[in-house]
Formats: sequence, structure tokens, C-alpha cells
Amino acid sequence: MIAWRAGVVVECGARWDGAREARVALEGEDRTVRALAYPHLVGELEPGARVLLNVTALVRGLGTGGYALVVARTDALPADAPDGPGHLVKARYTPLQAMVLGVDDQESPHHDALRDADDLGGMPVVVADLHSALPAVLAGARAEAVRRGRALRVAYVMTDGGALPAWFSRAVAGLRDAGWLDACVTTGQAFGGDLEAVTVHTGLLAARHVVGADLAVVAQGPGNLGTGTRWGFSGVAAGEAVNAAGVLRGRPVASLRVSGADARERHLGVSHHSLTAYGRVALVPADVPVPVLAGLPGTPEDLAAEGDAGAWSSLARRVAEQAAGLAEPHGRHRVHDVPADAPLLDALRTSPVRLSTMGRGLDADPAAFIAAAVAGVHAVRLLG
Repeated sequence: MIAWRAGVVVECGARWDGAREARVALEGEDRTVRALAYPHLVGELEPGARVLLNVTALVRGLGTGGYALVVARTDALPADAPDGPGHLVKARYTPLQAMVLGVDDQESPHHDALRDADDLGGMPVVVADLHSALPAVLAGARAEAVRRGRALRVAYVMTDGGALPAWFSRAVAGLRDAGWLDACVTTGQAFGGDLEAVTVHTGLLAARHVVGADLAVVAQGPGNLGTGTRWGFSGVAAGEAVNAAGVLRGRPVASLRVSGADARERHLGVSHHSLTAYGRVALVPADVPVPVLAGLPGTPEDLAAEGDAGAWSSLARRVAEQAAGLAEPHGRHRVHDVPADAPLLDALRTSPVRLSTMGRGLDADPAAFIAAAVAGVHAVRLLG
């Protein structure tokens, strides 16, 4: 199940919140690999440090997880963490289980605020399948907030369907540094956020009552898992997040996973992930913003042969027809057409972090990011 290697750090590279890259020379092999360490778990690295690596994802050639991961230093133990409050254990019963202070923990200064909290007070909650939707949702929300002349506080509630450490996400670090994101709340087995929560429900309540967020975005961390089956994908949890937002009297906004460039039929237009999660798993009504694509300039690269207007119109029709199945009388949700225009594309280009989904950037698959952005636009409109 695990491919192990030992090695020596030859160079320390980029650092961002909670993570550090390094080049490690593998013992018994004439090569170095790119490795990632979480210093809060394994201690600091420096050249010459001897390390134990998990290289499973690297050996298998996975994309998002294609690092050698530092499991431990074998030449020096990090110091024990200072004594402090908190008894939530995350990554439970794994060798790297960590004890954290939960925002809803009895020892937390926020425990009293959350003990009987049961209501989001109508806070819009944008739910997305993929982590890559996060910066696009924020781009749309910020553009609409600026247009309305209002301030906006946003919390990201990270579920545990993808990466467990929030530290893995350069997007979260970059969005926070740029002031686009006010807090990250890690829920379930995910950890490393500004706040730790036991469930998506307490994560949402913390976003509202502790962070003071006007808007929350719920999505898994980097690293979507899918098997090409109807139910075997981690994004199923998006439907459960819609349920959590509705039960807590928030205003769930279901962001569609859309692609105009994916070669797989099940992901072209509206992905079957969205249709299953929102159509079958989500049991409370949600708003479903549908991007009106036909008025956009240019064309997705993969549809260029059809001509600009024809490409967008064809994709727009497909998306509209697929989304219609989520609304009455076929489904329980409310579909809202949201015009997508050149200014929205311009807003996406201002993202402080790289826009990339399934290896494609904004120019290669603009519909993917536009669909997420219109969810952000719609959520801010709900604020009035």
C-alpha cells in the first residue's frame, strides 16, 4: 500500500503557510525527488537532514499528490509541541494523528458561542465539487461586491474528501495573503485551517458566528477522487454540504462543475458529479446559478472549429438543458440564469493564485471558471 524511501535533503525550496518543499537525494538511487514536508507535523528541514519518505503518489504518477511526502526525520526528533488546550484528534489512528484545538472544543474560547448555535441567519453558502473552484467563486463574489459597493468577509469551509492538510493548498495561502479570504475552517478529518471543526455543520456555524463571514464557500481540499462510476467520487459530499447549509437555515448555492474542454462525455457541459450530488444527494432546495455563456467573446480552444458564436451557443444549450433537470418539475432546486460577460472574465484574470482545473487553465477551459464565478456573483446578490 505504501512505497517507502529514505533520503537526504539536498536543498530546501519554497515555503508557504504550513508547508515546505525540498529536494531529496534518495538512498541507493542516483536521483533526487521533489518532496513536501509539513513542519508542524515533522519539524523543520535543512540541507543534510535525513528523512523517511512516502513516495506512493510519485511512483504512481498522480497529479495533485505527485510529491514525495516527508513522514519523519530519522536523524533528529522535533521538539514536543508546547502544552495547550485542545483535544480534537485529526487524521485519527494514523501514524501522523495530530491533536488540535477545535473551535467547538470545550476548551475553546468560542465554545459558548457555538454550544447552542443552530442558525446561519440566512448566510449564503456556495458549495462546489472541486477545490479549484474556490478562487473563481471568490473572483465572482468580489466583483459583484465591488459593483454593489459593499464589504465582504468570506470563509472557506474545507471538507475532508481531498487533501487532509489545508497546508497543501497554495491557493488557500495565496488567497489569504491577498485579502481575498478571511479564514479557512477545516472540518472532519481535514486539519490545518485557521479554525478546526468537528463537522461541516460546526464549520459553517464557526464561519458565521466566529469569523463573522457574510459568505461561506464549502469544497474539498485539493485532490478530487473519482472512479468513473455513478457514486464513486469524493464530490458526492457536495450534496451533503447543501443539506447542512439548508438544515442550519443558510442559503445554499450549488456551484455547477462545468467544462467545455473535457474529452470525457460524463464531464462535458455539466459534470455528472454535479448532477448526482445535487440531483440525488441534496435533499433541501438550493439555488443553482447557471452561466449564460452565449454572449461571451472568444471561444474555448477545443471548440474553435465550430466558430466563436457557435461554440459558446452549443455549450450554453447543453449546460442549460442539463441544469434544467435539477429544477422543478424534475428536481427540487431553483435555477437562476446569471449572465457571464467580458468583465467577469476580467475579474477571473485578477485572481492572485493560478486558476487551474484538471490541468487546464482559464484560457483552455473558461467555462469551468465562469460557472464557479457566477455562483459567487449570485451569492452576493442574495445579501441584498
